[in-house]
Amino acid sequence: MSDSNITNLNEKKKPDIEWRKYTKVGIFLISVIAVLLLVLLNVFIVKEGEYRVVRQFGEVVRIEEEPGLNYKIPFIQTVSTLPKYQMTYDVSEAEINTKDKKRMLIDNYAVWRIEDPIKMISNARNVINAETRMEEFIYSVVRAELGKLNYAEVINDEKSARGSLNDRVTERVNELLDKGNYGIAVTDIRMKRTDLPEANENSVYTRMISEREKTAQEYLSKGDAQKQRIMADTDREVTELLAKAKADANVIRAEGESAAAKVYNESFSKDPEFYQLFRTLESYKKTVDGETVLVLPSDSPYAKLLQGYTE
Repeated sequence: MSDSNITNLNEKKKPDIEWRKYTKVGIFLISVIAVLLLVLLNVFIVKEGEYRVVRQFGEVVRIEEEPGLNYKIPFIQTVSTLPKYQMTYDVSEAEINTKDKKRMLIDNYAVWRIEDPIKMISNARNVINAETRMEEFIYSVVRAELGKLNYAEVINDEKSARGSLNDRVTERVNELLDKGNYGIAVTDIRMKRTDLPEANENSVYTRMISEREKTAQEYLSKGDAQKQRIMADTDREVTELLAKAKADANVIRAEGESAAAKVYNESFSKDPEFYQLFRTLESYKKTVDGETVLVLPSDSPYAKLLQGYTE
């Protein structure tokens, strides 16, 4: 075979060799990528505040709760997530009866968390079912506890046991959840709002207005009675003071008149004729004025004095 033929043959084989080489490299790269994808798809990260549930053919095989990287068996195991942090659940509004047979609407909320994911999955299956069971227990306990209180005690914070009511409800709900092995715990249950059913609002408001008016009337009656009592006491004190003052004035006046009579007697006893004249003049002052007409006998003492006779 000539050199030219050998050269042509080598040139024809060269692309085949290069193609096979590239094919092997491509297969290798694809294999590496496939392995990496397989590893990446079966490695999972556990974050703070979450549980990672590893299942095998639907059964829970382990719970990962420490933050970090973990793995699962490809195609056999699956991973799901459950919250580890505290959650808030808004309990549905419910209508209950108080001890004094008043109907009212109660709106609560609960703060809760998952303590044992395996128990929660075994008995509640998922978070929604767990919240449903928790809501049923909350409604039952709240209805029982508020059934022991009167309506006024429920709505009046100062006169009710509302502070301890929330604690009692929380404790009782946790007992029921623990008894059912639900793997969840309630941190706190609070009453957001208490309302009357719409059908009862008008009648209750009317009764409240009537009670307030009755109370106001009682206060007014008590005020009027106290006013009358104060006025009577004041009038009595004034009467007593006036009587005492009048008595004191009479005593003083009597003493003055007695002293004056004594002075008069001493003065008049010194000159009886002057006393007689003085008494006559005093009588004139009381009986004679500008329009007085006197008809007197000529020998009357009045006439003699008026005529200037002194004897």
